[in-house]
Amino acid sequence: MRIAHFGHSCLLLEAHGRRILFDPGVFAHGFEGLTGLDAIAVTHQHPDHIDPDRIDALIAANPGARLLSDPQTARLRDEPWEPVRAGNVLTFGALRITGGGGRHAVIHPEIPVIDNTVFQVGTAQDPAQFVHPGDSLWVPPVPVGVLATPAAAPWMRISEAVDYLRAVDPRLAVPIHLGIIQPDARGIYVGRLADMAPAETEVRVLEPETATEL
Repeated sequence: MRIAHFGHSCLLLEAHGRRILFDPGVFAHGFEGLTGLDAIAVTHQHPDHIDPDRIDALIAANPGARLLSDPQTARLRDEPWEPVRAGNVLTFGALRITGGGGRHAVIHPEIPVIDNTVFQVGTAQDPAQFVHPGDSLWVPPVPVGVLATPAAAPWMRISEAVDYLRAVDPRLAVPIHLGIIQPDARGIYVGRLADMAPAETEVRVLEPETATEL
């Protein structure tokens, strides 16, 4: 498995001969020239997870990519976007994507809660080798290998980030959703996660735009 982080929640996953780009939003940079993608997966409709000004060019550069998203985003953008709901299973050769969760975390009681699909990627035997939760604290019901773990968000306290990481208990945690924090302050959030992670969980910050073998 190889993962490249393009900032905020945008990750390129290469696994089982497939390339999937997650959440190319407005705070992400460097994904624009990617080609050869098998899928573009969007957890939810917020612009920090799908940039309306760059998504069409990315799709044009990857005409063979399947476009996967939460149901609301699929309705908003229409075909060929495919809605992925909790429990849906999609196959790409040996690779398998399972939908989970379904709802965005609550930002404020007065703000409507939108759809958010958690993408679990793996095989039939090991379905959550990689998990991208988007803006959700949904805990997968199976062991998780690599978790893209939200580190900071308007909808989340650091205590919730720590509790979520502990609840999932992955082998490796890659902090995401840091685009809203000044670069000099990100170490505060990452350090807290690293200090309070489960004993067997490694927290690793990926080098920007560099594919890392995991």
